[in-house]
Formats: sequence, structure tokens, C-alpha cells
Amino acid sequence: MNTVDWIVLFGTLLAIVAYGVWRTRNSSDLNDYLRGGNEMKWFTIGLSVMATQASAITFLSAPGLGYESGLRFVQFYFGLPIALVIIAAFIIPIYYKLKVYTAYEYLEKRFDLKTRLLAAFLFLVQRGLAAGLTIFAPAIILSTILGWNLQFTNLFVGILVIIYTVSGGSKAVSITQKLQMGIILLGMALAFGILLYRIGDFTNLSTAFKVAGSAGRMQILDFNFDLNERYTVWSGLTGGLFLALSYFGTDQSQVQRYLTGKNIKESRLGLMFNAMLKVPMQLFILLTGVLVFIFYLYQKPPMFFNEVALQNLESTEYQEDLKDIERRYNVNYEELQKSREQFELALEEGGLRAEALSRDAFLNRLAQDQEIRQEVKDLLLEANPNFKVKDTNYVFLTFVMDYLPIGVVGLIIALIFSAAMSSTSSELNALATTTSVDFYNRLFKRQATDREQLIMSKLFTVFWGILAISFALVANLFDNLIEMVNVLGSLFYGTILGIFIVAFFIKTIKKGVFWAALLAESIVLIIHFAQVYQWPYLGELNVEYLWYNVIGCGMVVLFSFTLNLLAKDK
Repeated sequence: MNTVDWIVLFGTLLAIVAYGVWRTRNSSDLNDYLRGGNEMKWFTIGLSVMATQASAITFLSAPGLGYESGLRFVQFYFGLPIALVIIAAFIIPIYYKLKVYTAYEYLEKRFDLKTRLLAAFLFLVQRGLAAGLTIFAPAIILSTILGWNLQFTNLFVGILVIIYTVSGGSKAVSITQKLQMGIILLGMALAFGILLYRIGDFTNLSTAFKVAGSAGRMQILDFNFDLNERYTVWSGLTGGLFLALSYFGTDQSQVQRYLTGKNIKESRLGLMFNAMLKVPMQLFILLTGVLVFIFYLYQKPPMFFNEVALQNLESTEYQEDLKDIERRYNVNYEELQKSREQFELALEEGGLRAEALSRDAFLNRLAQDQEIRQEVKDLLLEANPNFKVKDTNYVFLTFVMDYLPIGVVGLIIALIFSAAMSSTSSELNALATTTSVDFYNRLFKRQATDREQLIMSKLFTVFWGILAISFALVANLFDNLIEMVNVLGSLFYGTILGIFIVAFFIKTIKKGVFWAALLAESIVLIIHFAQVYQWPYLGELNVEYLWYNVIGCGMVVLFSFTLNLLAKDK
């Protein structure tokens, strides 16, 4: 990177930390630390909720998904606006009425202590792992692209987050997230605009999108009802709805964001802000990835986007094999250019037969391009069986580093770091609050003063920060980061949501929820690991992860009904 880019990068990150520490320098009240003093207005709440969900993984992996498979991933979010309306209408008033610090306090009043602790424990497990992943995911990509030491990058992000989160708690998180989202949106808008401008140098945008559509990159809706199909309208409206209900309604990292509101109205407006903007924002990020795909139809892309991996292969016994693949890749790319030009010409002239023939030739060359790229991945795996060959996480940053102007590169890298910091700070704040309120205060220090609770909350923030960094230092890269985070959440969110649905809406059930939740969680984990490790009999199951949320939630409700009836009969 250029010197200007380094100045922009470090200047932006240090400004965020300094701003968060300065704005919360006089925050010494427990309510300020855990609930932001209940001073936040809807706009700050809305941006904070959005920033908590939109981690660095979103801006690394989502453009890569757009590049690789188009816009279909946006269906994952179709249930989100419905979920936020339900939460705003029914759940927010309950939390405000009870004046809780965490979502799980309500469960003890509704059921018993063990149910509260189980839900809080499930949250701590999945969110604690996710906190490490939100540090590690951007760190490994950025360290590869920038040539930084991975351990240093993990420590750099983690320590910056710990500083201002410990300093100002929930208020610092919300205040800095507003600034971070501004940087994120500005950086993505600049990248999007530059892509449009650069593509305009090669062809008109109408033709470009037609070509991308023929390659399957512009399809949004898939109405196919197939449990084996990961992203469809139905999986988004069902599995996505259940996941969003659990994440926004019961996950402390989100609940804590809107509990900082001045009143119910401000919190509701903050959620409605997200209900209206989240799907368009995600579509915009995926479309940025589609534009990168279009750009690389005119500008030769790398044969493998993690170019450091290829450089390491060049000095091994596989060097000649790699050169042979590269030679065939170059030949095919030249033919791809010719077929793309013929297809564009047919589109402009309007002949249906010529258009169909040229489209087939173009798609055939694209398919051969994918086959050659797969050969590269196979070679990398042969050289190192533990190597993770999915390179879509590197697509967007490769474009940024190679083609964006000086200054903008630094801003985009700052965008990635800002997104990592914003989501991680929310997670650490929520983990510390849950540990302090639901475990330490409830089990050990019920009579603790506000000052003692404040000190313990800060210590727990440091503890979870160190734990997250430690996990990041030993983690391995998953094939696709954004999917891995959602898989991790889906393993637990359905069960947690089921507990809360029974608590909020099925007042006749008073017993058996704890055991119902344990059974449901066990079934979800068995389904998942049976597929991953191909267990006998169960290994043949083909259930995509979004359905885990429906299964977990449904099982909790069903088992709760059954166990409650059995308890009445005794």
C-alpha cells in the first residue's frame, strides 16, 4: 500500500478508538455501562444494530459470494424484516417493562433459574466462539493480502476493541458504531461507484448486466422447495425468519443494543430502520460482488485469488504442474474474451439464434474456466491436504488492492477493520454483561453494589476479549466465513428461540422447558455432526443449516407441551 493509504488506515482506526474513549470518559454508572444510560435515539440504535450484525466477514465474504454465485444469498435475509416487526411489536415492550439488563433475566421469572442459566450458557458458547471468529476471519485475509503477521493482526484488532469497550461499555459501543457504519457505507459506495465507472470503459452497463445474467449472477428468487437447496425464498422466509427472531430477539449482543434506547418508541424505530434497510444493503454488497465478476470478464483475474498460496507452490515439486495449468488458463481466457465479445455483439444485433449460440459458447468457456480453477485447488490440496481452497474471501480485497486509487485502498482496509471492531465490541460487551448479570451477580454476589458490578463487568470484558483473541490465534480458516458464522448461530439459535417463544406466547406451559431445550439442542447437534462426519444411517441426511433454526425451535415447543402435560398428570 501507498504511504497515503497507511495514513488513512491507521488514522481512521485510532480516531475511532480515541472518539469512543473520549465520549465515554465520565461514564462510571452501571446503567451507563450496561444499557448506555438509556439515552440513545433511534438513528444511533439502528446503526448500532446494523453494525453489530454487519461484521468484517460480511464485507469479505458477501462480495465473494456475489462474484461466485450472484445475488441468491440475499434470500437468506427475507425473513429478517418480518422478524423485526414481531420483535418491535411484542418483545421490546416486555423487556422495557421488566427493566432487565439481559434477555435471560426474564426466563427465571417465567420458569426457573436453571432455564435462565441454560439459555445464557448457550448464548455464551456460540457468541464466545463467534467473537473469536469475527477477529480471526478478517485477520487471516488481511494478513495474507497485506503481508502482515497473522498473530500481530489478531492482536491488533482485539486490543483496539478491548480498549474502548472496557472504557465505556455499551455507550462506547453504540457511539463508535455510528462512526464505524459511516466509514463502512462510504467505503462500499466508493468501491461500487469506481466499479461502475471502470466497467463503463469496457461496455455499457445494460449489456454488462445481461452478460452477468446469462452467467446466472443476476438471479435473486428461487421458489424451489428443496431442503437440500441452501438459499431459496422458502428457506429465507422460514429458516431465515427463525434465525432472525432468535438473533435479534434473544441474542444479548443485539438485545443490549436496543435496550440503550430512551424509550420503547426509539427502540422500535431503530429496529424498523433495520427492517427497511438490511435487505437492500445486503443486496448492494452482493451486487458489488457481481460487478467485480463483470469487471474480471474484461480485465484478466488471478487464476487463484489467494495469490500467496500460488507463490508458495511455485517453489515446490508441483511447479511444472502449476505452469501447465496456468498455460491452459491463459489460452482459455483468450477464448473466453472472444466468446464474450461475440455474445455481446449478438445481444446488440438482436438475432435470437445467434444470441443463443454465442451464449452457449460463452457459458462453455466460463465452465472451462471453473474446471481449470478447480484443478488449481486440487493441486493445492495435493500439496497440502489441510489447505482451505475456497478463495472467494479474497476476491473483493484483491480487486481493491489492484485497481482502486490511492487513499481509497486505505479507506477500504479501514472499512474491514472497522466492521471487525464494531461487531466484536458488541459481542464482548454482551458476553461480559451476561456473565456478570446472569452468572456472577445471580449465583455469587446478589448483594453486590453498583460499583462492584461495574468493576466485574469491565474485568469480564477483558476476560472475553482475551478468550476471543486466543481462539483467533489458534483457529483455522473455514471455506466461507459468512456461512460459517451463520452455521454456528443456527446450531444454537433455534433452541434459544424456542425457549423464548414458550416464555412469551404459551402461558399455559410452566414446566419441562429446561429438559425440552436440552433434548432439542441434542437433536440439532446430532443432525449437524451426523452429516459432517457421515455417521452410519444418520449420515445420509441432507438438511441445510437454515432449517436447524426451525427444527430446534419446533422441538422445544413440542417437547415443552409434552413434558408439561406429563407433569400435570402426576
